[in-house]
Amino acid sequence: MELHLPRAHGPVSIRLVRSRDSRVLQQELLSNRSWLQPWEATSPDGPVSFDMRLGIRRLLQQYRDGHGVPLVMEYEGEIAGQLNVWGIARGSLASATIGYWVSERFAGRGITPASVAMATDLCFESLHLHRMEICIRPENRASLRVVEKLGFRYEGLRRRYIHIDGDWRDHFAFALTRDDVPEGVLRRWANGAVPRDAAAVPARDRFPSAPSAPGTAST
Repeated sequence: MELHLPRAHGPVSIRLVRSRDSRVLQQELLSNRSWLQPWEATSPDGPVSFDMRLGIRRLLQQYRDGHGVPLVMEYEGEIAGQLNVWGIARGSLASATIGYWVSERFAGRGITPASVAMATDLCFESLHLHRMEICIRPENRASLRVVEKLGFRYEGLRRRYIHIDGDWRDHFAFALTRDDVPEGVLRRWANGAVPRDAAAVPARDRFPSAPSAPGTAST
């Protein structure tokens, strides 16, 4: 895959993850356990090894195989979190899913929406994908704000969809197709042209109110 990276919007940038990022990323994950753990994917088979170096190696192999694009999000050149494009499907589907996490100390700086917008544009322009999806737990208010800001379209409730924090959790599904954003996701957002209520969840699918959550989506 030939990607045009890094990409930047103001102080926010995305680039491919590197093996030497493992120390910083592992440190961020460990220092953000209480912030991230309620929203992290887990395994129904039990605990898995927390080895960032091995994890990056696997992500880069998926990238070489054409199945994913592992990125880091940076703010003013400092690593702020990860964004992974995963489940890339070619052929008649031509789609992928985005997942991410951001450190608590970088929350509220617009890093996640800018990074998601740039990553989605990257997939539409460089990978020639047709559809990008983000799945979010109904309790995760911060991530719901990301899809609202960028105008991802609500597409439905997926019951007990991903194993998160020790159990199978329901998720809301949001998506954009390349036809939805001919000008690009980042440009549409920067120009204030995002359609209102695209990400609105209908009353039948809404869950009771829950505490605010960090800027994460399932990965």
